[in-house]
Amino acid sequence: MQRQQRKLKLAGTRSTDIQIKGVELYFLPVETRVPLKFGTETLTSVTCARAKVVVEDRQGRLASGWGEIPLSVQWVWPSELNYATRHQALKDFSESLAATWASMTAVGHPLEIGHVFQQQVLPEALANYNRDCMPEEHMPLLAALVCCSPFDLALHDAYGNVHSKPVYETYNAQYMNHDLADYLEPSEGADVDFSGKYPSDYLSVNRADQLPVWHLVGGLDPLEQADINTPQPDDNEPVLLRDWIDRDGIRCLKIKLRGNDASWDYQRLINIGRIAKTRGKYWLTVDFNCTVTDPSYVNEILDQLRQNELEIFEAILYVEQPFPYDLEANLIDVSSVASRKPLLMDESAHNWELVRLGKSLGWTGVALKTCKTQTGAILSLCWAKAHNMYVMVQDLTNPMLAQIPHVLLAAYSDTMMGVESNAMQFYPHASQPEAKVHPGLYQRRDGKLDLTSLQGSGFGYRLQEIDRKLPEPVKQVGMTSL
Repeated sequence: MQRQQRKLKLAGTRSTDIQIKGVELYFLPVETRVPLKFGTETLTSVTCARAKVVVEDRQGRLASGWGEIPLSVQWVWPSELNYATRHQALKDFSESLAATWASMTAVGHPLEIGHVFQQQVLPEALANYNRDCMPEEHMPLLAALVCCSPFDLALHDAYGNVHSKPVYETYNAQYMNHDLADYLEPSEGADVDFSGKYPSDYLSVNRADQLPVWHLVGGLDPLEQADINTPQPDDNEPVLLRDWIDRDGIRCLKIKLRGNDASWDYQRLINIGRIAKTRGKYWLTVDFNCTVTDPSYVNEILDQLRQNELEIFEAILYVEQPFPYDLEANLIDVSSVASRKPLLMDESAHNWELVRLGKSLGWTGVALKTCKTQTGAILSLCWAKAHNMYVMVQDLTNPMLAQIPHVLLAAYSDTMMGVESNAMQFYPHASQPEAKVHPGLYQRRDGKLDLTSLQGSGFGYRLQEIDRKLPEPVKQVGMTSL
């Protein structure tokens, strides 16, 4: 660790380097059209945190960038602590981070500044907040990363904007001060050397403009008419799974399971698989919501499927995070599951160090999410690709601006298959202003998303064309207008 801390102190020296000059934070409330179940909890509304970051380069040029992420309380902070307390804590911590980001004096590429923030600033900010505001139950690191991510995303967007370049064209030696050896360390004994390597060496040279899209089948989603026991929204959106498949051309289904009721989980897989196969070729992935503690639980379900429902078993592309969030506290040998299907970390993969630990325990892939910061996602991707691990990009039910960096990450990541995107299932009307400019990103057609509308610098938001009326910012620090 001494080597890494020493490297992090190096200042940027390129003419392209930037420094933060100001920050704004907004909260945008969104209501779901139908409930979304996360483990033992259910999501019916979410607050999206949207950040604006103003930067200046060494020539004195100013530009702003934007980032947004839903503060998904149930996913980032599973707890018996009441929802309102956790929700308010995420908002309060986000506000405190706005001032912390604005005070950053680091100069460099956004990945370099973002990495310094996560390594040296965020841990202390979280520790102070937990000591002063949450002494009885501390906010976990995953929640802190989600609060951090809008600012980190906005920083990357601003960098692209100040240089009039798509930000993915800047993850290389032309713009970055340090190679990946200054950030990443290989697994012990691996034939991997990050010296002279940059993220561009692990990203696709050409962006994919169309991506296969995964539909989320939640634990509360009705499969048959008999399953509908509550009033449904009168908004002409599909209700049953087969209707979603038919309207959107869906061929990839992510299935939320309970993880503590094997007979229900097994039957749910069979029921969904049988519906899917009536519509042609299909793929499945299974998500046990981090509730499993014994690999035999997953193995027995997979083995039953292989014996009794071979077609459904073969349609399962990978298994996602059956085991608890805290990897370091749950050092479970998961190689038996990974021998049956690719096994991808999600909630446990806060950063590349935990991906490395996961690999040593038998995990064979990682599900990347922009809600753990763009900086962290890029570094985790590079580490995983260098070690021949599988990569996917998973959703946090991203609406509005949050959808754009999410799908771009998948478009440059050469994933196992496309990207998960389910905001159109749970709050389709929240993104109407953005959908007018980027229709292919907010509706799924022929089982795909279309990215061709993303053009220009930064993340290609085309923000000036989006008629989104923002509320008053909850926090303004430093220079925030240009």
